[in-house]
Amino acid sequence: MSLEQYQIIRLLDHQVQVQQDKIALEGFETAAPWNKVSWNQFKNITDQLAAALIDSGLEVQDRVAILSNNCPQWTCIDVATIKARGVLVPIYPTSTLEQAAYIIRDAGAKVLCVANNEQYHMACKLQQLCPSLQQLIVFDNSVELISFSHFYLDKMISEEAGQPHPELQQRLAQSQLDDLMTLIYTSGTTGDPKGVMLDQRNIASAMRQHHQRVPFNRDQVSLVFLPLSHVYERGWSFYVLSQGGRNVYLSDTHKVKEALVAVKPDAVCVVPRFLEKVYSAVQDKLSKAPAFSRKLFAWALAVGQRQFEASQGRAKGSWWLKAQWLLANRLVYSKLHQALGGNIKYMPCGGAALDPHVSAFFAAINVPLLVGYGMTETTATVACCSPDNRVPGANGKPLDEVEVRLGTDNEILVRGDTVMRGYFNRPQDTAEVFEDGWLKTGDVGQLDANGNLFITDRLKELMKTSNGKYIAPQRVEGKVGCCPFIEQVAIIADARNYVTALIVPAFEALEAWAKQKGLSYESPVELIRHSQVLAHFDERLKQLQQGLAGFEQIKKFTLLPEAFSMEAGLITPTLKLRRKMIYHRYANEINAMYGH
Repeated sequence: MSLEQYQIIRLLDHQVQVQQDKIALEGFETAAPWNKVSWNQFKNITDQLAAALIDSGLEVQDRVAILSNNCPQWTCIDVATIKARGVLVPIYPTSTLEQAAYIIRDAGAKVLCVANNEQYHMACKLQQLCPSLQQLIVFDNSVELISFSHFYLDKMISEEAGQPHPELQQRLAQSQLDDLMTLIYTSGTTGDPKGVMLDQRNIASAMRQHHQRVPFNRDQVSLVFLPLSHVYERGWSFYVLSQGGRNVYLSDTHKVKEALVAVKPDAVCVVPRFLEKVYSAVQDKLSKAPAFSRKLFAWALAVGQRQFEASQGRAKGSWWLKAQWLLANRLVYSKLHQALGGNIKYMPCGGAALDPHVSAFFAAINVPLLVGYGMTETTATVACCSPDNRVPGANGKPLDEVEVRLGTDNEILVRGDTVMRGYFNRPQDTAEVFEDGWLKTGDVGQLDANGNLFITDRLKELMKTSNGKYIAPQRVEGKVGCCPFIEQVAIIADARNYVTALIVPAFEALEAWAKQKGLSYESPVELIRHSQVLAHFDERLKQLQQGLAGFEQIKKFTLLPEAFSMEAGLITPTLKLRRKMIYHRYANEINAMYGH
């Protein structure tokens, strides 16, 4: 099929014809009518919204911003904007007023869509700060609107399919691959965010290549758990719908445990931090279990690891191994599968480096992780594993139509139809990130003999100690982050003679441990200064860092009473550390660890 055939609206229209009254979108714990939206309703809603946007003055390639948690309305606004040949600009729902205002002004957005009362109040302030903003659309009908330029989404659509809208029909007919489809602002660990320009061609190419690599069938279900404001979950959600699958939207990420069990998804996109938490919870439970249970678990993992290697064609299988594996599955793996809903076919995983121990654990319990690598600038996936090609530590092979080569210092360079057009209104930044038509990723990697891509370092994030040793901070932080007592960690090593760390404890787990030990304390600050707590963390770090070279290991640490937050400017919306800001904020604590 030609790339035009993979334009997202064409793919969705095909599914409407085939699926009709089957459910396309579902809101987890959402009130009717948004708890279940059929394919026919999905088309009707998006056609009417597109027509309403056009009638309100949205010109071709005008920008529509959305600041909302995940919900079916999010995707409906997205698709309606594409139908009207507008450009959707997602804003993280956790953004501050200043961050949102910057994006809206930079993009020149005319329309802003929000979900709830709190977001609406922020939107009203944004309208005063951003001259381009002409219209607000609100999802929650209980919000009290204060202006004639503010509308309820539900009032813009009716149950009945509307008459064909001439201007909408014309725009749909004139839609082309070079239409700009979205501006996604990269959070950036330094400086202002930049608007990544992705067009219809980028998305169509991503749809075609995922179809070749990752199986997803009609009637299968994906839990929309990661924020849709990020290219990863949004691209995946498009792919699920393009294949006739069903998206179930989770607006409150704190309810992911309940949602997994209730929804029983076939797939769910995850980031390494989610997997680390599952892994550390299992390890924590195991540490309190009887000796027999621990032995059984260790046996089951060893069997699972051997069976995994055999299933990937890297080791020899046998009927005896298969028999043991079936027993291990019944006694051990199946219980862990139930916590994930019991129906998972695979989990796409990306966004950061995944610790090899965590990866090996999920492989052993037969939960396939399709680890991938990509950026907003590459419409998410550059490379990814497939169910039958999962190499420990690798990010799989590049997609079929994506070219990857290694440049100076083994920097990963990417070329293909999924690579962005450039940064919005930033010709200088665009020029700097391209070299002879290749996108410079800033990541260091290597390719094995079979073409699997391994990410070894991040060019800008490598730290060099005063002894001349290079340290990849994410590798160390990934090891330590597997501890059930650690919520966040930032290491310090650049131009220092040894490695130190700022650690935010997982206070719920720590307080339970302190209670068990009979420790008395008045506040979290007093708890983290307790000698037994410090000794506990010291012992934990020694165990966690056994696989690291001596120069990579954390020698001193400081426990912090509060988390690194977006509000404090210490993490990005994708939870990456803003290291410069963290080092500035905690300069005294850092200096104390080096005796200054």
